[in-house]
Amino acid sequence: MPGQRLTSADRRQIAAGLAQGLDHAQIARGLGRPTSTVSREVARNGGPGRYRADLAQLATTHRARRKPRTSVPPPIEEPAGPDPGATAAFAAEFTAALIDTGIPRTAAGVMTCLYVSETGSRTAAELAQHLQVSAATISLAVGLLEDQGLISRRRDESGRRYRYFIDDDADFRSAMVAFRANQRLADTALRGAALFGSETAAGARLALAGRFLEQLGNDLIRAAERWRSTAGIEAAE
Repeated sequence: MPGQRLTSADRRQIAAGLAQGLDHAQIARGLGRPTSTVSREVARNGGPGRYRADLAQLATTHRARRKPRTSVPPPIEEPAGPDPGATAAFAAEFTAALIDTGIPRTAAGVMTCLYVSETGSRTAAELAQHLQVSAATISLAVGLLEDQGLISRRRDESGRRYRYFIDDDADFRSAMVAFRANQRLADTALRGAALFGSETAAGARLALAGRFLEQLGNDLIRAAERWRSTAGIEAAE
Protein backbone atom coordinates (compact mmCIF):
# COMPACT_ATOMS: atom_id res chain seq x y z
CA MET A 1 0.00 0.00 0.00
CA PRO A 2 2.83 2.54 0.63
CA GLY A 3 3.33 4.54 -2.58
CA GLN A 4 -0.31 4.18 -3.67
CA ARG A 5 -2.60 7.18 -3.64
CA LEU A 6 -4.97 7.71 -0.75
CA THR A 7 -8.52 6.55 -1.42
CA SER A 8 -11.76 8.12 -0.23
CA ALA A 9 -11.94 5.35 2.40
CA ASP A 10 -8.44 6.26 3.58
CA ARG A 11 -9.48 9.89 3.90
CA ARG A 12 -12.55 8.97 5.92
CA GLN A 13 -10.29 6.97 8.25
CA ILE A 14 -7.95 9.96 8.59
CA ALA A 15 -10.89 12.22 9.45
CA ALA A 16 -12.17 9.71 12.00
CA GLY A 17 -8.71 9.42 13.56
CA LEU A 18 -8.39 13.20 13.87
CA ALA A 19 -11.83 13.39 15.47
CA GLN A 20 -10.67 10.80 18.04
CA GLY A 21 -7.60 12.88 18.86
CA LEU A 22 -5.09 10.47 17.31
CA ASP A 23 -1.79 11.88 16.09
CA HIS A 24 -0.53 11.49 12.53
CA ALA A 25 1.73 8.56 13.39
CA GLN A 26 -1.14 6.60 14.97
CA ILE A 27 -3.39 7.26 11.99
CA ALA A 28 -0.61 6.29 9.58
CA ARG A 29 -0.07 2.97 11.35
CA GLY A 30 -3.76 2.18 11.06
CA LEU A 31 -3.59 2.86 7.32
CA GLY A 32 -0.27 1.12 6.78
CA ARG A 33 1.12 4.37 5.38
CA PRO A 34 4.16 6.55 6.16
CA THR A 35 3.49 9.26 8.73
CA SER A 36 4.65 11.86 6.18
CA THR A 37 1.82 10.84 3.83
CA VAL A 38 -0.80 11.55 6.47
CA SER A 39 0.93 14.77 7.57
CA ARG A 40 1.00 16.16 4.02
CA GLU A 41 -2.58 15.10 3.38
CA VAL A 42 -3.85 16.88 6.49
CA ALA A 43 -1.69 19.98 5.97
CA ARG A 44 -2.79 20.55 2.38
CA ASN A 45 -6.48 20.11 3.25
CA GLY A 46 -7.14 22.53 6.06
CA GLY A 47 -5.08 21.17 8.96
CA PRO A 48 -6.14 18.93 11.88
CA GLY A 49 -8.99 21.17 13.00
CA ARG A 50 -10.56 21.61 9.55
CA TYR A 51 -9.78 18.39 7.70
CA ARG A 52 -12.82 16.88 6.04
CA ALA A 53 -12.66 13.71 3.98
CA ASP A 54 -15.12 14.74 1.26
CA LEU A 55 -13.46 18.12 0.69
CA ALA A 56 -10.01 16.50 0.57
CA GLN A 57 -11.24 13.96 -1.99
CA LEU A 58 -12.84 16.70 -4.09
CA ALA A 59 -9.66 18.79 -4.06
CA THR A 60 -7.47 15.81 -4.96
CA THR A 61 -9.67 14.80 -7.88
CA HIS A 62 -9.70 18.36 -9.13
CA ARG A 63 -5.90 18.57 -9.04
CA ALA A 64 -5.68 15.35 -11.05
CA ARG A 65 -7.91 16.81 -13.76
CA ARG A 66 -5.95 20.03 -14.20
CA LYS A 67 -4.76 20.83 -17.70
CA PRO A 68 -1.00 21.29 -18.25
CA ARG A 69 0.05 24.93 -18.21
CA THR A 70 1.76 26.60 -21.11
CA SER A 71 5.27 27.89 -20.45
CA VAL A 72 5.06 30.64 -23.09
CA PRO A 73 4.21 34.04 -21.57
CA PRO A 74 1.53 36.07 -23.34
CA PRO A 75 2.48 39.26 -25.18
CA ILE A 76 2.89 42.34 -23.02
CA GLU A 77 0.95 44.73 -25.23
CA GLU A 78 -2.78 44.66 -24.57
CA PRO A 79 -5.53 45.43 -27.07
CA ALA A 80 -7.98 48.18 -26.30
CA GLY A 81 -10.65 47.23 -23.79
CA PRO A 82 -14.05 48.67 -22.86
CA ASP A 83 -14.64 52.31 -22.04
CA PRO A 84 -12.10 53.34 -19.33
CA GLY A 85 -14.82 54.73 -17.10
CA ALA A 86 -16.85 51.52 -17.26
CA THR A 87 -13.72 49.46 -16.69
CA ALA A 88 -12.78 51.50 -13.61
CA ALA A 89 -16.30 51.20 -12.18
CA PHE A 90 -16.33 47.44 -12.70
CA ALA A 91 -12.84 47.06 -11.21
CA ALA A 92 -13.93 48.94 -8.08
CA GLU A 93 -17.04 46.76 -7.74
CA PHE A 94 -15.10 43.54 -8.32
CA THR A 95 -12.42 44.54 -5.80
CA ALA A 96 -15.09 45.31 -3.20
CA ALA A 97 -16.67 41.88 -3.79
CA LEU A 98 -13.29 40.18 -3.27
CA ILE A 99 -12.70 42.17 -0.07
CA ASP A 100 -16.07 40.93 1.20
CA THR A 101 -14.75 37.36 0.91
CA GLY A 102 -11.94 38.19 3.35
CA ILE A 103 -9.13 39.03 0.93
CA PRO A 104 -7.09 42.09 2.05
CA ARG A 105 -7.65 45.26 0.04
CA THR A 106 -4.36 45.40 -1.88
CA ALA A 107 -4.42 41.67 -2.60
CA ALA A 108 -7.98 42.07 -3.90
CA GLY A 109 -6.79 44.93 -6.11
CA VAL A 110 -4.00 42.74 -7.50
CA MET A 111 -6.47 39.97 -8.35
CA THR A 112 -8.79 42.45 -10.06
CA CYS A 113 -5.90 43.82 -12.15
CA LEU A 114 -5.07 40.32 -13.32
CA TYR A 115 -8.68 39.34 -14.01
CA VAL A 116 -9.40 42.39 -16.19
CA SER A 117 -6.05 42.36 -18.01
CA GLU A 118 -6.41 41.20 -21.62
CA THR A 119 -3.07 39.37 -21.39
CA GLY A 120 -4.04 37.88 -18.02
CA SER A 121 -0.78 39.02 -16.44
CA ARG A 122 1.12 41.99 -15.05
CA THR A 123 4.55 42.64 -13.57
CA ALA A 124 5.03 43.87 -10.00
CA ALA A 125 5.94 47.31 -11.33
CA GLU A 126 2.78 47.45 -13.43
CA LEU A 127 0.67 46.42 -10.45
CA ALA A 128 2.30 49.06 -8.23
CA GLN A 129 1.72 51.76 -10.84
CA HIS A 130 -1.88 50.74 -11.48
CA LEU A 131 -2.83 50.50 -7.79
CA GLN A 132 -0.71 53.51 -6.77
CA VAL A 133 1.04 51.67 -3.94
CA SER A 134 4.66 50.92 -3.12
CA ALA A 135 6.67 47.99 -4.46
CA ALA A 136 6.91 46.65 -0.90
CA THR A 137 3.12 46.66 -0.57
CA ILE A 138 2.77 44.76 -3.85
CA SER A 139 5.41 42.26 -2.68
CA LEU A 140 3.38 41.50 0.46
CA ALA A 141 0.13 41.20 -1.51
CA VAL A 142 1.46 38.85 -4.19
CA GLY A 143 3.23 36.78 -1.52
CA LEU A 144 -0.09 36.28 0.27
CA LEU A 145 -1.90 35.35 -2.93
CA GLU A 146 0.84 32.93 -3.97
CA ASP A 147 0.73 31.24 -0.56
CA GLN A 148 -3.01 30.70 -1.01
CA GLY A 149 -2.51 29.35 -4.54
CA LEU A 150 -4.62 32.12 -6.09
CA ILE A 151 -1.93 33.51 -8.41
CA SER A 152 1.23 32.13 -10.00
CA ARG A 153 4.29 33.73 -11.56
CA ARG A 154 6.58 33.03 -14.48
CA ARG A 155 9.59 34.85 -15.86
CA ASP A 156 9.04 36.90 -19.01
CA GLU A 157 10.92 36.36 -22.26
CA SER A 158 13.87 38.43 -21.07
CA GLY A 159 14.15 36.33 -17.91
CA ARG A 160 14.80 39.47 -15.86
CA ARG A 161 11.41 39.92 -14.22
CA TYR A 162 8.34 37.98 -13.18
CA ARG A 163 4.86 38.28 -14.56
CA TYR A 164 1.96 37.34 -12.29
CA PHE A 165 -1.05 35.37 -13.47
CA ILE A 166 -4.38 34.35 -12.01
CA ASP A 167 -3.84 30.70 -11.14
CA ASP A 168 -5.83 28.14 -13.15
CA ASP A 169 -7.26 26.84 -9.88
CA ALA A 170 -8.04 30.23 -8.30
CA ASP A 171 -11.82 29.84 -8.45
CA PHE A 172 -11.71 26.31 -7.09
CA ARG A 173 -9.28 27.24 -4.29
CA SER A 174 -11.49 30.17 -3.29
CA ALA A 175 -14.46 27.82 -3.12
CA MET A 176 -12.51 25.39 -0.94
CA VAL A 177 -11.68 28.20 1.49
CA ALA A 178 -15.38 29.07 1.67
CA PHE A 179 -16.32 25.40 2.19
CA ARG A 180 -13.90 25.04 5.08
CA ALA A 181 -14.98 28.31 6.69
CA ASN A 182 -18.59 27.16 6.51
CA GLN A 183 -17.60 23.77 7.94
CA ARG A 184 -15.75 25.37 10.84
CA LEU A 185 -18.71 27.60 11.69
CA ALA A 186 -21.11 24.63 11.54
CA ASP A 187 -18.88 22.48 13.75
CA THR A 188 -18.44 25.30 16.26
CA ALA A 189 -22.18 25.98 16.44
CA LEU A 190 -22.91 22.29 17.06
CA ARG A 191 -20.29 22.14 19.81
CA GLY A 192 -21.93 25.18 21.37
CA ALA A 193 -25.32 23.48 21.20
CA ALA A 194 -23.88 20.50 23.08
CA LEU A 195 -22.30 22.81 25.64
CA PHE A 196 -25.47 24.77 26.42
CA GLY A 197 -27.80 21.80 26.06
CA SER A 198 -30.76 21.32 23.74
CA GLU A 199 -33.18 22.28 26.53
CA THR A 200 -31.88 25.86 26.61
CA ALA A 201 -32.80 28.63 24.18
CA ALA A 202 -29.13 29.25 23.34
CA GLY A 203 -28.54 25.56 22.71
CA ALA A 204 -31.58 25.30 20.46
CA ARG A 205 -30.48 28.34 18.42
CA LEU A 206 -26.96 27.02 18.01
CA ALA A 207 -28.20 23.56 17.04
CA LEU A 208 -30.50 25.01 14.39
CA ALA A 209 -27.71 27.18 12.98
CA GLY A 210 -25.24 24.30 13.03
CA ARG A 211 -27.57 21.89 11.24
CA PHE A 212 -28.41 24.51 8.62
CA LEU A 213 -24.75 25.33 7.93
CA GLU A 214 -23.84 21.64 7.84
CA GLN A 215 -26.55 20.94 5.27
CA LEU A 216 -25.54 24.02 3.28
CA GLY A 217 -21.95 22.79 3.18
CA ASN A 218 -23.04 19.34 1.98
CA ASP A 219 -25.16 20.92 -0.76
CA LEU A 220 -22.24 23.09 -1.88
CA ILE A 221 -19.92 20.09 -2.04
CA ARG A 222 -22.41 18.14 -4.16
CA ALA A 223 -22.77 21.14 -6.47
CA ALA A 224 -18.98 21.37 -6.84
CA GLU A 225 -18.80 17.66 -7.64
CA ARG A 226 -21.49 18.03 -10.32
CA TRP A 227 -19.65 20.99 -11.82
CA ARG A 228 -16.37 19.06 -11.78
CA SER A 229 -18.00 16.12 -13.57
CA THR A 230 -19.58 18.39 -16.19
CA ALA A 231 -16.29 20.27 -16.73
CA GLY A 232 -14.49 16.97 -17.21
CA ILE A 233 -16.98 15.85 -19.85
CA GLU A 234 -16.75 19.19 -21.70
CA ALA A 235 -12.94 19.09 -21.63
CA ALA A 236 -12.97 15.61 -23.15
CA GLU A 237 -15.24 16.59 -26.03
